[in-house]
Amino acid sequence: MRYIVLGTAGHIDHGKSALVKALTGTDPDRLKEEKERGITIDLGFANLDYPDAGLTVGIIDVPGHERLIRNMLAGAGGIDIVLLVIAADEGIMPQSREHLQICELLKIERGIIAINKADLVEPDWLDLVSGEAREFVKGTFLESAEIVPVSAKTGFNLDALKSKIKELALLAKPKPAGGLFRLPVDRVFTLKGFGTVVTGTVVSGSANVEAPVEILPKSIETKIRGIHSHGKPVKQALAGQRAALNLQGVEKDDISRGDVIVMPGRFHVSRAVDIKLELLKGAPPVKSGARVHFHLGTSETVARLVLYGRQELKESESCYGQARLAEPALAQAADRFVIRRFSPVETIGGGSVLDPSPEKRKKSDDLSLLEVYDRGQLQQKLERKISRFSVAQGGVGRLFLEGWIKEETPEIDKALASLKKEGKIIQAGDIFLHFQALETFRQQAASALRAYHKQNPLKPGMPKEELRAALHAGQKIFSAVLPLAPDIVIEKENVRLKTFQAALSAGQDGAREKILKEIDSPSYQPPDRAELSKKLAMPERSLTDLLNLMAREGSVVRINESVYITAAAYEKMLALLKDFYSKKPEMAVSEFRDILGTTRKYALPFLEYLDAHRVTMRVGETRKLILK
Repeated sequence: MRYIVLGTAGHIDHGKSALVKALTGTDPDRLKEEKERGITIDLGFANLDYPDAGLTVGIIDVPGHERLIRNMLAGAGGIDIVLLVIAADEGIMPQSREHLQICELLKIERGIIAINKADLVEPDWLDLVSGEAREFVKGTFLESAEIVPVSAKTGFNLDALKSKIKELALLAKPKPAGGLFRLPVDRVFTLKGFGTVVTGTVVSGSANVEAPVEILPKSIETKIRGIHSHGKPVKQALAGQRAALNLQGVEKDDISRGDVIVMPGRFHVSRAVDIKLELLKGAPPVKSGARVHFHLGTSETVARLVLYGRQELKESESCYGQARLAEPALAQAADRFVIRRFSPVETIGGGSVLDPSPEKRKKSDDLSLLEVYDRGQLQQKLERKISRFSVAQGGVGRLFLEGWIKEETPEIDKALASLKKEGKIIQAGDIFLHFQALETFRQQAASALRAYHKQNPLKPGMPKEELRAALHAGQKIFSAVLPLAPDIVIEKENVRLKTFQAALSAGQDGAREKILKEIDSPSYQPPDRAELSKKLAMPERSLTDLLNLMAREGSVVRINESVYITAAAYEKMLALLKDFYSKKPEMAVSEFRDILGTTRKYALPFLEYLDAHRVTMRVGETRKLILK
């Protein structure tokens, strides 16, 4: 099934709602006040089904009064095609013009012009109004649109209009079914026996009954209890459908028009969005810092516009800038928005969101990044966004990228795969980094290691945790990218430059000989580290580094943190053990003490070392030989 959304547009009292009712049999004016006053106040909904074509056209009927443009805008964001309704007895009127401008700003690509109330005028007059309409839409997306004279009252030409809507809907580009689920809320109500229900147009993706969802920007987590679409219960809400979602455990007052129902964990809200701003012809100039009404999806908030590279924007001009929002909002790159003058309220422009999660920038900053977001291909946009994240920032997650830009998920995957293949980005788990960020990390790590090696020439390397802290990197990203640095060697819990080897200086080589002499005890009673430090008048920290280096070299054996013996003494110890065990299968501590000629104070640490290195094995109060 194919789902397309049609929206009405046109001046008040030109018969939009009556035409929708005549086409569908559904009166879109649902409010008591609307029926009493005979005008559309809020959004109305209906649908046209074309079973032979596997097509359902959801219809959003918008109010035409100038004071209700904000309600019109709440419904216009999800429209695929527009039905511009012009009354034959009145012709083009102010809201005809403003509604068309809004459709242009939202980049709606197709539509039909219906000249309603054809029964009220003569054929010559109808031709005149049709000509006026053709001139009115010249230079817009409706320039080549079909003009269909109709009468909602008599039914004149309704079948022809239905046929034209079907043709146009089959040509319209469907909404991204492969994207992330997103439904901007345009109506909230309570249904007895069910609870809170929200309605809206599914602008991307799909969601099933029982699926977890999130309400943004309020960050409310909930679940879909039931779904209705086009008057029928369904198991899944699909891109392009008008859908009503019954939400679990949420009160009606918790949600409002402008909220967005989304797949959890992908989207982020912001109080600032980088934009490309366009002013309409005839619009008053807009100065940097001006306040406007900012319409995005079904939401409306006040925003302060910051223009980049200029102080003022004039009619028909465009520029890059930032909208700083009074209330947080959810947006994706490539979303369209409309701005209205703060006072007096009138539509003056709109544009596209370039970056819904921008970094802080100055007006004088280079705008090349925004140019890529504006005119670049998907692959270029993703590369530039990924390049803004360092290792210290944790890179950028796949889920973030999916929620950042309005695009089909398979297309994002394809673009990321191409960037990896070209070596422009690297992937570590679900984290992406630009190769330049990895190179910056490598340089910073190498610099930190050089400084550490200089200060600690005897140590085998810098502890990994110490390096991670110095680079302000998270554990996950650090562990993922450290092995990717070709000039860095990881040795258990230490890290060193590939070119570094701990070595003794000439002066330290003399100290080495003194250490060997001091610990070479025939009675296996060498001085401990503290005693050795005093004897050699060497700081204990420096002595420890030197002893550890000698242990790595193999000239000494580290029994524990205090006791060291020469390698020759250790080999002699092994020979004495083997000789003992050749005559007896087990050995007591006292026997070990006696064959070494030492005391129990030293015998116990020696045995613990031998046990730990699987030379001997303790069995009760005796030891057996493991090493043959």
